[in-house]
Amino acid sequence: MQLGIVGLGRMGGNIARRLTKAGHACVVWDRNEDAVKGLAAEGNTGASGLADLVARLDAPRAVWVMLPAGGPTEATVTELAALLAPGDIIIDGGNSFYKDDIRRAASLIEQGIAYVDVGTSGGVWGLERGYCMMIGGAKAAVDHLDPIFAALAPGRGEIALTPGREGRDKRVEQGYMHAGPAGSGHFVKMVHNGIEYGLMQAYAEGFEILKHKDSTALPENERFSLDMADIAEVWRRGSVVSSWLLDLTAIALTKDDTLGDFPGEVADSGEGRWTVMAAIEEAVSAEVLSAALYTRFRSRQEHTFGEKMLSAMRFQFGGHTEFKK
Repeated sequence: MQLGIVGLGRMGGNIARRLTKAGHACVVWDRNEDAVKGLAAEGNTGASGLADLVARLDAPRAVWVMLPAGGPTEATVTELAALLAPGDIIIDGGNSFYKDDIRRAASLIEQGIAYVDVGTSGGVWGLERGYCMMIGGAKAAVDHLDPIFAALAPGRGEIALTPGREGRDKRVEQGYMHAGPAGSGHFVKMVHNGIEYGLMQAYAEGFEILKHKDSTALPENERFSLDMADIAEVWRRGSVVSSWLLDLTAIALTKDDTLGDFPGEVADSGEGRWTVMAAIEEAVSAEVLSAALYTRFRSRQEHTFGEKMLSAMRFQFGGHTEFKK
């Protein structure tokens, strides 16, 4: 299947690579000409701009936008809408606010253009592991794009099936789902990222407590000098708190158990805020997710070992750089 991809950063470029390996044809463009040339050398078709990208696609066209939420995505979707024709599809695979998706989809449908929002999880590891995807949009458009989603998804792998899933959507077991109408994909991904904040914060606080068990504020016979890297490693093996985030934590601690390269200043990329906002709108209690978000705000003023660990995890799974200047 043919797909246009706009935005060849940490995830967009690897999405093109994974699709090309699966036999799909990608037409790619980015403002960074070197990124375009690099992917063209790997078997993709490079474009010189959005108009050129659209011209190189066969109808019905599908264009995947993988850009930062807000202005860059909004401007690109607007420009693409003027270049595309009825029956074409615009896919937003970034982390857009779901209410923006609802608005864009309503506007584009008047032109006969379908809009599909894809909450995409996998970060810099997606090329190898595949991408977990939460998809919103009209059924016809989502079904048309199924070969693309199937190629990007991680597949069942070694994860055992959940008992009682007989008769349910098999795509979910492959690592992707059609969540519902436009906006629902990014809404599910938004809450996913809010939960991620809480999980990361729990690990950070736990390791902070472990790290300070040798504090001189404690009685000498109650002090332990604990090996953070070994604790992370043993918890990976059979523990109820094992997870991919813990795997990434173990990698960071093995490289440097002081996490000295990480300043402890932790950014928030929007989804955590939007999740808390949704909880307020729905009158749903979200104490852990709210506290995790507020901790990220505070981290920009003072830094703890736990916050360095949050920085380390963000770098490991998403390539987010918060290293010391």
